[in-house]
Amino acid sequence: MNCRIESSQKLFTFEEKKSKLTLENVDQVTSTKIIVDGCEINDETIRCDYMLLAKGLEFYIELKGQDLAHAVNQIKATIKRLSADLKIKNKKAYIICTRSPLSSTQIQNFKFDLLKNYNSDLQIKSSPYRDKY
Repeated sequence: MNCRIESSQKLFTFEEKKSKLTLENVDQVTSTKIIVDGCEINDETIRCDYMLLAKGLEFYIELKGQDLAHAVNQIKATIKRLSADLKIKNKKAYIICTRSPLSSTQIQNFKFDLLKNYNSDLQIKSSPYRDKY
């Protein structure tokens, strides 16, 4: 199975169970969609579901029911394994959930930690969510 799909298509959709994220490739630049879970990383370690490489950015995507703390750990573990540069490379992480059970304080703490330690912006959104890059 090919874990990496390169394309300049307009829309990249990531879907699992009841969670869905659509990223719009506004300039239709060549981007690489990576199936991380069970493909790029297929050992027993925790990892997020997908990754997208585009415009010099690394996007980390976790589609979740509601366990946000675990989702954050999955994203951190994947960044440690797959990022071109932990501290320097610009990253954007998405956790798309069916419902968000955390308080805004906990979410702010997760965002601060990812930005400070992994140079990653964190978006926690309800499904379905759409964004542009």
